[in-house]
Amino acid sequence: MSRILIVEDESIIRTALRRLLERNSYAVDDAGSVDEATRQFNLNEYNLIISDLRLPGAPGTDLINLAKAVPVVIMTSYASMRSAVDAMKMGAVDYIAKPFDHDEVLDTIANIIKLRGAEDKSTQTTSETAAPPSTNQMVGTCKPMQDLFRRIHKVARTDATVLIQGESGTGKELAARAIHQQSARADAPMVSVNCASIPETLIESELFGHEKGAFTGADSARSGLIEAADGGTLFLDEIGELPLEAQARLLRFLQENEIRRVGAVKSTHVDVRLVAATHRNLKALAKTGEFREDLYYRLYVMELQMPPLRERGEDIIVIAQQFLQKSCDKLGSRLLKFSHDACQTMIRYNWPGNVRELQNAIERAVILADDHTITTDLLGLDIEPGSLAALESNFASGNSLVAETGENASERRPEQNLSLDDYFQRFVLENQDNMSETALAKKLGVSRKCLWERRQKLGIPRKPK
Repeated sequence: MSRILIVEDESIIRTALRRLLERNSYAVDDAGSVDEATRQFNLNEYNLIISDLRLPGAPGTDLINLAKAVPVVIMTSYASMRSAVDAMKMGAVDYIAKPFDHDEVLDTIANIIKLRGAEDKSTQTTSETAAPPSTNQMVGTCKPMQDLFRRIHKVARTDATVLIQGESGTGKELAARAIHQQSARADAPMVSVNCASIPETLIESELFGHEKGAFTGADSARSGLIEAADGGTLFLDEIGELPLEAQARLLRFLQENEIRRVGAVKSTHVDVRLVAATHRNLKALAKTGEFREDLYYRLYVMELQMPPLRERGEDIIVIAQQFLQKSCDKLGSRLLKFSHDACQTMIRYNWPGNVRELQNAIERAVILADDHTITTDLLGLDIEPGSLAALESNFASGNSLVAETGENASERRPEQNLSLDDYFQRFVLENQDNMSETALAKKLGVSRKCLWERRQKLGIPRKPK
């Protein structure tokens, strides 16, 4: 039986949460403050600690360091989402928003304890140094990620085929693993296959297996990766790269739950849940005949859209902190921290390579760092002059977008409470009647392409010709 410690100063909430957990077979202790918790209980004896953020005396986040290896979940109100982000930066594994939904609380606790158990088992069976658990989990408090977590939770309880779409480097395999881990198949294997990495001539043999003598070099019979996933989950990454002939075989597998090895006469029944992923537009490929339309609709039972990193706001810093910890451990470096400018740059940067690019940038910065702080320069981000990222960075630093010369210099400075979008829109609307697009772009210090992009984003109409 898993043991949970609740640290909450409001007795009504503490009692209600305790009863909920006890009804679901958890052993529960509770305390009204961090001081009371540390005096009365040995924190290391628990599987999980759930603490309110604001407590009498020390804040709940102090338990993160005090509990050491024990995961801590922070409770906070819906109005304090920034506090939840900050708590996760400090090492909390998750947060619960109050007033909380009972099912969501139970699911969150079950997933954390289950993953913790798997990590403990892995530690006992291997002497290799493992990465911090949090680096292998999806995190995020922004709305797109919260919506994604809810959809993953719903679809994981079914055997429906899932199509995960998103740009390269957004974490599609992490989403697939989350679906598998939250499903009834979690104890069975999950087999991951990158369709783009297997030669076209071998893809059918790899997926479906082959009989002895099926082709030159087939010296013995061999089961395929689909058979290896029997009872569990098959994750096909970059499914848009799958050859048309292999697509036809995959369609039959989805329709009949049967596969036939290359060179075999009889089919074999398999029980496999399929999760596929791609960064390509399969619907467009189907229209041009590059992807089977009937397979597309078989895959399109449930779609999950991975948000690009540039749209995840403060999540970028949470993920960056995890990668920083991992890189420092990997390279044997002392723990570093990001400068304020580096954090602002990471939030504003476009991240064309998404999470993968962020991870590489941080590892590079850790290698090059001479002191305890990682600056913007060390990240080595390719911020193109005249790009929207540079425009926003310039504005955020307090500089005017427009050269401050002449009698109207004071009018061109952005007002203290004026946002970048407001300032940009006002300047363009006030000056486009007597300035060309080229002149506007030059005055703003950006390219014509950047000016066009910002017009599209803000819906600023071009002047009639």
